[in-house]
This record gives sequence, structure tokens and C-alpha cells, in this order.
Amino acid sequence: MSHAAEPALVHPTTASVVDYHPHPPKRKKPLASDLLIAEKAKKPAIFTLDNLRRDALAGSITGLIAVPLTVGICLMSEYPIETGLMTVLFACVVSFITFLFRPGNYVGVPGVAAGLAPVLAMSVHKFGMENMPFLIFLTSLSQAVAWKFNLQRFILKAIPAYLIEGLLAGIGLKIALKFLPYTYGILHEAHGGEWLSMERIEMIGLSLGALALFLHLFGKYKAKYPAVPYVTVIVVGIVAGIYLKLPMLHIEHTPIKLALPLPDFAKIPPAMLMEIIGYALMLSLIDVIEQVTSNSAIEKLDPLGRPANTNNSLLAIWIANMGSSFFGGMTNLDGLAKSATNALAGAVTKMSNIFTGVVLLVFILEPHLLEHLPYFSLAVLMIFTGWKMIAGLVHVASHGSYALLLALFCGILTYTEGIFEGLIVVLMLHLFINFVIFRHEHIPLIEILKKFAHKFGDEIDPRSTDTMRVHKDKQIGGLRYSTISHNAAEKKNLTDFINDWAFGINNHSMSAVVGCYDINGLLWGTFAKELREGHHKIKGYFEHLFELEDVHVKFETGEVRQYKDIYIQSGKYVFTFKRKKEIISVPARYSFVCKKEKTGWFILEHHSSEFPA
Repeated sequence: MSHAAEPALVHPTTASVVDYHPHPPKRKKPLASDLLIAEKAKKPAIFTLDNLRRDALAGSITGLIAVPLTVGICLMSEYPIETGLMTVLFACVVSFITFLFRPGNYVGVPGVAAGLAPVLAMSVHKFGMENMPFLIFLTSLSQAVAWKFNLQRFILKAIPAYLIEGLLAGIGLKIALKFLPYTYGILHEAHGGEWLSMERIEMIGLSLGALALFLHLFGKYKAKYPAVPYVTVIVVGIVAGIYLKLPMLHIEHTPIKLALPLPDFAKIPPAMLMEIIGYALMLSLIDVIEQVTSNSAIEKLDPLGRPANTNNSLLAIWIANMGSSFFGGMTNLDGLAKSATNALAGAVTKMSNIFTGVVLLVFILEPHLLEHLPYFSLAVLMIFTGWKMIAGLVHVASHGSYALLLALFCGILTYTEGIFEGLIVVLMLHLFINFVIFRHEHIPLIEILKKFAHKFGDEIDPRSTDTMRVHKDKQIGGLRYSTISHNAAEKKNLTDFINDWAFGINNHSMSAVVGCYDINGLLWGTFAKELREGHHKIKGYFEHLFELEDVHVKFETGEVRQYKDIYIQSGKYVFTFKRKKEIISVPARYSFVCKKEKTGWFILEHHSSEFPA
């Protein structure tokens, strides 16, 4: 890693920049395997026999889970199943072709987006299936504009990440409740008779058993073989359908026809045309946001650690969407479930997408094969998909109670009123609350407008917060962190400050923890073998600490002594973390030497050590 890529910290008191210049440990001459991996990371080899073998296996496995997920999303979107499969096949081909000259990510797999399913369903009801190709065409057109001008960077700054989590949670609830009836639906519904019949009890038991099996296998194999739970539930469903009378998937044959994606403007009033444009922008917005977040996760899944380029991914998306509008297809993006399966199954390049497409082609040519699939198997997979979207709210808690409440409100509005309406209302509420806070602090209107406009500056990093500005240094490279406001810190006492430090530990927030220490502070950590001085070395300690699984700290005792403007708090706290699912507790003694300045509290010295055994 080059020095220019390392961040720089600005001390909140002096506002002077201290650059990170790490001194990496000496190592022996690199092995030939290391050089080979590094060379592959620079320029991925595509047309090699080994890559072909690995991509073929990974793509085929991914295709097996892409089929049921696509079918489930088609049912949710009220789209023909064959059309959905064709959409994914076409997107796989486009993704591979664009990868050859403008790679977005290296192991992602495209598919119809679960997050867009309710929007597509609403659009079908509102505008009719005959106008959907035009809607998808407009969606791709707006995405092409976003790609051309790299507008995704502004979208991420305009909409907080926690609101996206709330939006997806509302969509996830829609998906889960949509497929819930399939878990207890039976062939012969009684009219006026007993609802809880023996046949229905058996159906509920079968669904619960399949869900329990899926969750067990998912927890056991998600890190190495993520396709196992999906394929197992599908196989169990098919076998159960052979021996039991179950509601089975019904395929209505819908031929794929090529046509220009143009509506009959004579039959569309101006008001409806504006609605179609609005829905297209909404589809485009959600598509772009989901792709950006997916790219971030796919980058971590890449076996060679290659960086993902979101704008290049948008190129593949809008081309595939525009092409699919000519045969009545849906929208697409790189899905996390399929991409994770593809990466963990051994994929190296987007060549795996071709083999995923081959599996899809089999079911497009022989759609009657899908009629051996019971509805309850699909329901288990889609309810789990919805739940994963809802569970994303857990990450919002680290942003604070305000973010969590706003995200919950966004989710509720998304479920009750609609995706577009929910997002717009919550965004306006968010802006209004911020405006009221600024006015309460007697900030002039022109300064408030400058603050809002400043968020969209190219030099401002998306990681900037209301109190900390992050921007790139054009001269030395890296990042600069500068404090914006200290009003809250002036009112805090020592206990509040120490609790802030503990909050940073428990939420694994590097900036929150390191920011508590003076720029030249000393740290002798509980698990450290050396004394560390300054932000850079202190940061290195906590990087190692946060590698422990689910590490937390809890204060048990504490005594405070004050010597003029120096405060010393000493006592006992307990660190806990997980090792092989077992909770390990490490009781330790500590001493914090702190000083309060106008800009807030700072730790001058921090000593901690384990209690003797």
C-alpha cells in the first residue's frame, strides 16, 4: 500500500494535519505465489484453462439458485416467468461483454432485483403490461445519463445510507408477506368449512420444516458453500411434490417477442405520461443505489481483492435494461445472494456469468421443468430474502437513535404508502429537521444553504458527518479529517466522554475511538506488548482489537481524581469477544488520564492490563 493512500488526521484542538506514514514490518523476499497473485490482481487473466474450469463450476452452481430466485421475484412482480429468466440471461451476456473492456466488478452476477419487485408490480397494475417496455426503456435511459455524468456519487450524498436500509426493510416486509400465504396454501381450499384442516396442518409443518432446514444449512455453510441451503430446499420441495399432493408452480407460456418499447401515446393522457416518467426515475434510483451497495460487498468477496468500479457496473446495467425493454423484460443489477455464491464457489472472472446463463437457457427452452417445483419451496426462499432486507435495520443502530427512528419511519411508509412516496416524505422530513436544528443554533440561512450545497462537492468524501469533514488532499494524497462543530462536547462531563469511548469500542467505530485520544496521547492497551504514542500507532492497536469477533467492553467500577484541569479515572472493565462461538471474558484494570479543552475531552494517557490469573 502506498503512503499516499493512507489517511491523515486533524487534531480537533490545533486543526493541524498529521499524515500517516506507516513503517511496514520487514519481510523476506516475496514468494513466487505472492508475485503471481499480485500480477493477477493487476491484470486478471481471462482466457486460461484453469479460469475456465473454475468459472464453469461456479457459474453453473450460481445458475441453480438464480432460477428459483428469479421465479420468486417474477411472482412478486406479476411478470411472466419466462420473461424474467430471459432478462437474467440477457443481463449475464451483457455483463460479460462489458467486463471485457470496462469491468465494474469481477465476480458479480446480475439478476432481477428483489428490491424492485413491488415497484414493478405497482407499475403493472397502474400502467398495464403493454406499457412496461416503455417504462423500462425510460429507466435505462435515466441510468445511461447517470452513468455518463457519474451521478451516482451525488445520489449517495443526497440520501443517507440508513434511509436506504429503511426503504429496503419496507420492501422486504412486502416480499415476506406476499409469499407467506404460499406456506399454508393447499390444493382444495374449503369454503365455509374448517380452515385449519389436517391437510393445511401438514402444509404448515412442511413449510416450517423446510425453513428450519434452510436456516440450519445457511448458518453452517454460508461462509463456504452458500448455494447448499438454496439447492437443498428446492430438492426437498421437488421430492415432496412427488409423494404428496401440493400446490405446484404453474407456468403460463409467454412467447418472447421483439418490439420497439413504445406505448400508444394516443391512449396515454399527459398525467399518466408524467407518472410513468416518475416511476422510471424511481426504478432507476433504487437500481443505482442497490448496485452501489452491492458493488461494495462484491469487492470484499473478490478472491484477488480487485477494486470494483460502480460507474462501469452502471454501464452494464443500463445496456442490459435498454436491451430487455425490446422484448418486454425487467430491470437488473448484481444480486448479493448470487454474487456471494459465485465468488465462494470459485469464480475468478465474469466468464462465470456465461455458464449461469446456460443454466437459465435450459429452463427457458424447457419451462415445463419448473412445474415440478412446489410453491412452498419458493416461499421459504423469498421469505428469507425479505427477512434479510428487514434485518439490515440492525446496522442502522450504530448511526444513533435518530437514524434508527427515521429508517423505521421510512420502512413503515414504504410498506403502507409506496416506495416513492415513503422515500420522498422521509427525505423532506430529514431536511426539515436539519433546517430546524441549524436555525436553533442561530446559523444564518445563507450558511445553511452553503452547508447543504457543500455536501455535493466532489472533494468531500461520503464518509463525512455533521461534525467531521473528510476530504482528499490534492497535494500529498490520502484523506484529511477536520472537525466542524464541538458544541455537544462542551456540555459533556467525564462520564459521558468515557461512555463515548466505550460506544466506539462496542460499535467498532475506528474514528470514534481514535478521536478520543490526544494527537500525542499514550496507550498501553490491555492486549498490547508495547506502549503506543500518537494517533497512527493507537489506530494500529484498535485495528488488531477489532479483528476479534464481536468484541465489547463493559465498565464495572471507576474512581475519579481531579488535579486542576487533569482528570484521572481508574477502575475495572471487562472485555468480551467470541472464539469459536464461545464467549471469552477478559477482566482488566484501567486508568484514563484526561483533559477537557474548549473543543472537548481528550485522553492524554490510557493504561490497561489484565488481572493476574
